[in-house]
Amino acid sequence: MTVLDKQAPHSNWIIEDQDDIPSSPVSGDNFFDVVERRINRRGFLKNITSLAATAALPVSIPSFASERKASGLSFTEIAHGQDDHVHVPEGYVADVLIRWGDPIFADSPVFDIQNLTAAAQEKQFGYNNDFVGFLPLPLNSTNSDHGLLAVNHEYTLPKLMHSGSPKNGALTQSQVDIDIAAHGMSIVEVKRSDNKWTVIRDSKYNRRITPKTPMQFYGAAAGNDRLKTAMFADGIATGGTFGNCAGGVTPWGTVLTGEENIQGYFLGDSQNAKEAENHKRFGLDGKARYIWGKYYDQWNIDKNPAAALHGGWIVEIDPYDPTSTPKKRTSLGRLKHEGCNVHINTDGRVVAYTGDDQRFEYVYKFVSEQKYNPDNRAANMDILDKGTLSVANFQDDGSLTWHPLTYGENSLDQSNGFHSQADIMLDARKAADIVGATQMDRPEDVEVNPVNGNVYIMLTNNSKRRVDQINAANPRAKNKSGQIIEMIPPNGDHAAETFTWEMLLIAGNPETEAGKYHDNISPNGWLADPDNCAFDNRGNLWIATDGAYKDGFADGVWVCPIDGDERALTQHFLRTPHQAELCGPCFTPDNKTFFCAVQHPGEKGTFDKPTTRWPDFNDNMPPRPSLLTVTKKDGGVIGS
Repeated sequence: MTVLDKQAPHSNWIIEDQDDIPSSPVSGDNFFDVVERRINRRGFLKNITSLAATAALPVSIPSFASERKASGLSFTEIAHGQDDHVHVPEGYVADVLIRWGDPIFADSPVFDIQNLTAAAQEKQFGYNNDFVGFLPLPLNSTNSDHGLLAVNHEYTLPKLMHSGSPKNGALTQSQVDIDIAAHGMSIVEVKRSDNKWTVIRDSKYNRRITPKTPMQFYGAAAGNDRLKTAMFADGIATGGTFGNCAGGVTPWGTVLTGEENIQGYFLGDSQNAKEAENHKRFGLDGKARYIWGKYYDQWNIDKNPAAALHGGWIVEIDPYDPTSTPKKRTSLGRLKHEGCNVHINTDGRVVAYTGDDQRFEYVYKFVSEQKYNPDNRAANMDILDKGTLSVANFQDDGSLTWHPLTYGENSLDQSNGFHSQADIMLDARKAADIVGATQMDRPEDVEVNPVNGNVYIMLTNNSKRRVDQINAANPRAKNKSGQIIEMIPPNGDHAAETFTWEMLLIAGNPETEAGKYHDNISPNGWLADPDNCAFDNRGNLWIATDGAYKDGFADGVWVCPIDGDERALTQHFLRTPHQAELCGPCFTPDNKTFFCAVQHPGEKGTFDKPTTRWPDFNDNMPPRPSLLTVTKKDGGVIGS
């Protein structure tokens, strides 16, 4: 989700939506290869070729359903803009539920911005909240008034956290300890009463998970020699999670969190290390943005050559058991996971979708061997360890093929440096290169619509794509605003090897960039840089963005139906404060509360010279990433 610009070593991290460094080799299908195939969608190709070459007026989008389904959307759309505040439609209220530093335990110290400590931060809400998942209480219920919130803390911005606005490379050990403690995840119990939510600080469920929380590897690569380090000699134990972006909630009541931009956390010589090839393919360049490895060997690849291989996984956590050990699911592959979302297939198997959030990277699907048992939670708790991981190839005729990443097949063998299934999981990107997957424009959230069963991919941007690299799924060169693709499994079978796909919309400001929107889109309905998404119980798509403010407008949330004559008619629902990204959209089961996270507000400023003081508006307080609850004043369904 968050893209970091390439800077000098140890400089401040800056969110830079158009300067992620591609690590995927420039290969695979390009536009001219496609033309030679005599594909049968020439009309669409003509459209997308012009999109790549010119900035045209919005292209109308057709209806793909013969009957219009009731979307239930009737709110008054808000306007584009950018200021110090969160904006929602008339009749709605956006409340800050919890902010960076807020206490989450009964014995948590009060947040003191001038006297931060790691011990205090370990008992307080972490920094830069990203993914948000709501899990009802009790377990297996659909209660919408009481539940757990699982929230990722993706990264920190020390220049906004500490007086003096220090750069990352100048942090003291005590500041690094605070930094580490502010990462990971917070799990908090929440209750709704009279349409207002509160955090239950004395809850037995509340938990902070950090980069030092003990964890274990499971699945195909667990115990492999490549995962053995001086600190974790058995290749099974590992030390926590960090760089956590989006995630997902499973039908058996666990949370999946994706480790994404882990490459900036490791000090050491990435070129001469034993894993130099892997480091290069994963984007490790020896210029760590954090200096944790100066003080702790866990993040030093000179002292622990395999250390970086301990990041880049999907981690499964049981939020209902705060004593449980989180599990890194290696059978889902090592990549820059935006998140992971699970669907129960028609045959009972579990299907998990994940996107690799970097330019020219891929979309993946995992299908379990075992079938889901709705009556036996324990039987499902390790269901993600055995199955087949595949990667997507999008054809311009509207077909999609999933290529299995299986040892001994498709040249995934010793001739290409793979000696086991573990190697394929550790080098999933390399394996995807070899089988000819389609290089995408930063695939982020990949989620299944619970109403129509189709799958939607948020593709955020790719300013590095050249004209000779465009194809139907990635139809614009220098694509700064992204697109949304709909994948359609045949007869609802998500385990099938062949899908079809359609372009739902092509984003961007119609005044400066060609796009593909509904004919009736309003001046406020356009969006840029789709990132996360969620679905309400009518199947409407709620889109969170990251990067729109580069066009002078705030990021936020847009919503659209996906069927009928209003398909892809996006409407603006929520606006973030200055320089913030909107993350983690999710609903309570009754759709009467919308949770979301405001990440890195005021990121262009510093502690000493802030560009906003949201949400406290206190002269002694910097901006603080926060979690919002959005409700209707009349207690009704969101969007109605």
